[in-house]
Amino acid sequence: MATQPPSGAKTKLFAAAVAVIRAKGYSAATVDDICRAAGVTKGAFYHHFAGKDKLAVAAAAHFAAVADGLFSAAPYHDLPDPLDRLLGYVDFRKALMQDDLPDITYLLGTMVQETYERHPRIREACDKHLGDHTAMVATDIAAAIDKHGIAAVWSAESLALYTQTVVQGAFIFVKAQHGLDAAVVCLDHLRRYLEMLFHRTPGYALVRRL
Repeated sequence: MATQPPSGAKTKLFAAAVAVIRAKGYSAATVDDICRAAGVTKGAFYHHFAGKDKLAVAAAAHFAAVADGLFSAAPYHDLPDPLDRLLGYVDFRKALMQDDLPDITYLLGTMVQETYERHPRIREACDKHLGDHTAMVATDIAAAIDKHGIAAVWSAESLALYTQTVVQGAFIFVKAQHGLDAAVVCLDHLRRYLEMLFHRTPGYALVRRL
């Protein structure tokens, strides 16, 4: 049976939940805040969701689906070399860090930091969607290992997990410093590290030789 698309009110509540939780955090975001941002009544909210936790689990899936669509359509997927696709993924992540701070932070990382102990269903939802995204990155890493003949003591899965650790950690510094500089530096270091692992001379080294 085909999955029914969300109703107009549901779609508005998903978008509002993502925006409000990104800006305020999960605990501080109230149902009133989310309804106000969505432009719907509390009656409409409770028609679709039993409470904020239920909305959070559904919003996590909605956010992950939107993110999957964004990354799936990114131009780096057209590159024939999987290593170029991996480096292109990092570049694409960096390019996304151009908007206002609440709009670039990752909903799943924001929610799981607050909810991992007291809201296991939200934690499980965030873990699933973060894991799915990590697995997508691992696919290109595995292909790059094979294509470039890398004899690695590490796995594609562990390196994919490391890339996400850098990205999510960068978002913490974005919030702490209220600016993008630290995140950009972290992603630049991640790119250089990946180049070294695959024995590709980083661009900055070529420039220094000239």
